[in-house]
Amino acid sequence: MTDTSSGGGDILPLRPGGVGGPPSGKRRRQPATGRRLWTAAAWSAAALVLAGGSGLGYVYFTVNGNLDGVDINQALGTDRPKNIDNGSMDILVLGSDSRSGANAEYGTDEGAARSDTAMVVHVYQGRKKASVVSIPRDTLIKRPDCTDGKGPAVPGASRAMFNTAYEVGGPACAVKTVEAMSGIRMDHYIEVDFTGFKNLIDELGGVEITTTRPIDDPKSHLSLPPGTHTLDGEQSLGLVRTRKSVGDGSDLGRIQLQQAFIKAFIDQVKDVGVFGNPKRLLDLADAGSKAITPDSELDSVNELLGFARGLSSLGAEDVHMVTMPVRYDPLDPNRVVPVETGAAQVWRALKQDRPIPAAALEDSAGDKGEAADVVSSQ
Repeated sequence: MTDTSSGGGDILPLRPGGVGGPPSGKRRRQPATGRRLWTAAAWSAAALVLAGGSGLGYVYFTVNGNLDGVDINQALGTDRPKNIDNGSMDILVLGSDSRSGANAEYGTDEGAARSDTAMVVHVYQGRKKASVVSIPRDTLIKRPDCTDGKGPAVPGASRAMFNTAYEVGGPACAVKTVEAMSGIRMDHYIEVDFTGFKNLIDELGGVEITTTRPIDDPKSHLSLPPGTHTLDGEQSLGLVRTRKSVGDGSDLGRIQLQQAFIKAFIDQVKDVGVFGNPKRLLDLADAGSKAITPDSELDSVNELLGFARGLSSLGAEDVHMVTMPVRYDPLDPNRVVPVETGAAQVWRALKQDRPIPAAALEDSAGDKGEAADVVSSQ
């Protein structure tokens, strides 16, 4: 999730001191604001997935006509990891930078999109705990051959940025790439529309956070003194765009800031009361159901409601959030590569429905620094 200068332009370093540059092939310029808007949306979506059994979970499943599913199973066929029936559930939550439709206000629709925010949400057997693994967009991976189920197959590539999977093959390729990396079959897929989630945050009445130190970031247009704040949609988007003014200024640090935001969002969703106010219930239903594109097994009210009920006991304190173990690429400091041993430990733990061991994260460049302490939901 590298940043850009205001108004678009050269890609800035992933960490301070790096020399920016896109991966092989030409990459279109994108406004910094638009890029961070759907980043907020994806993190917010993960919060809604985890808080799905609350009042808002019911609310955002209410408007059936807004839901349009993607048939991942048909597109991928049988070339997938084995579906292990151990009572757990794995969901890929993805944010897309599409500029089509209402998102055109954040940039020109150029007919293609990438996924710069991706999280694997693992809900453990019994639905009492969950782990969320964030996959940095700039992770260099071996991308598998892909198909979207409609056109010809797209050849795989070595040292491809993770977020190109969605660009070349849409949701099916993104799922296939995550399954190839992790060895875990994704039970569900949820894609997020950033405009919809900005509206949803506003419909919720904002998200309450506490800052432990000042945030003053001219790039994200967010200025907050220390203390408790209720952020509206635009401010929430500004928060997850913030990088330079917190921690070490790296993009991996910003992921920690986003993790703090999603926990605050979960708390807000769980605490909000909607059933006593029919108009608010309907407004939230409309905003929430417009904000997501689920897989075809979750594209009806009944399916989503059953899915949500299984998550009703999860709160922010029940969710363990980490970044997939990565290190800075020796050949390009603006990119990261998986720490193979640590990443394998993470995926093995989830596959076996076990907690992620702390040792898996020891050699990772992620989940370090002070950014996580800047924002609290308390």
